[in-house]
Amino acid sequence: MTISQHVLDYHGNNTIFQVWVFKPQLSVKEAFMRICALVDNLNNSGQNRFPDSGATCVLGIGHDAWLRLDLPRPLPLELENFRPITGAKHTAVATAGDLHFHIKGSQPGICFDMAAAITATLSTVADCIEEVHGFRYWDGRSILGFVDGTENPHGDERAGFGLIGDEDAAYKNGSYLFVQKYIHNLMAFSSLTVEEQEKVFGRYKMSDIEMPDNIKPANAHIALANIGDEFKIIRDNMPFGNMGTNEMGTYFIAYARTFSTVKKMLDNMFIGSPLGNYDRLLDFSIAKTGTLFFAPSATFLSDAASGDIFQPDTGKNEVLPNGSSS
Repeated sequence: MTISQHVLDYHGNNTIFQVWVFKPQLSVKEAFMRICALVDNLNNSGQNRFPDSGATCVLGIGHDAWLRLDLPRPLPLELENFRPITGAKHTAVATAGDLHFHIKGSQPGICFDMAAAITATLSTVADCIEEVHGFRYWDGRSILGFVDGTENPHGDERAGFGLIGDEDAAYKNGSYLFVQKYIHNLMAFSSLTVEEQEKVFGRYKMSDIEMPDNIKPANAHIALANIGDEFKIIRDNMPFGNMGTNEMGTYFIAYARTFSTVKKMLDNMFIGSPLGNYDRLLDFSIAKTGTLFFAPSATFLSDAASGDIFQPDTGKNEVLPNGSSS
């Protein structure tokens, strides 16, 4: 029986998100084996030392890293390099990423220690190109002041929407992991009246109640980002902010049984449904990153730590992201 990583957990009050890219012309397999063992250790230690903190770490692997590491073939059915989605006005950009770490817990200290251990293990073979420290803002609101993640599935539904089933049996209980770092134009959004802000989201600000369909604008965020009760994702979004640099935003992170579900949501938001009817929230939120990863089961990571999961050695050197050999 395969055991999933902690993708179904409800997020803690503090998070650290890290994106790493392997350095060229280096052997990375041994470091990857150590990092898989470390993730298992961090989860066990966090839950034993701080049982009520929700201290966990989830590891995601990018398409090119999967090939370079000689992980099993065929790949997960929908694992690919994310391609930009370009609308008439806004673009969901595509950015690099070999490994993604989603660290979460109720206390910032345990998150910091986990990030430090990961950095010590990876820094000789990879560069951290993104690190975002997120926090719970009031009752789960984004920096823009509206509750985030209201449409998340709950209870037993979470596994059905968040984890792969028998349709890709080799990767059962894994999950597609998609991330975007959004920067908000808080000054422009705050200049709107509360009523205008509510029309951007399609929800009432204080109560978090969805507007009736006859009032909710067709280009409201939830009118386009929610694509039906049969197509849900698990959002673990967290706000972040730096007042000194005026960089404030949302780290969007989605776990899903199929990436095609996420892709449809992004198409609606950036291209529009119908064509040109894009998500009004994008006028105040710019996507600075966009990367697809795969979060395999915890069982997969355990097998990787012991070396049992890799492709047989063919005598060839590692495959680099550009398809050449090292």
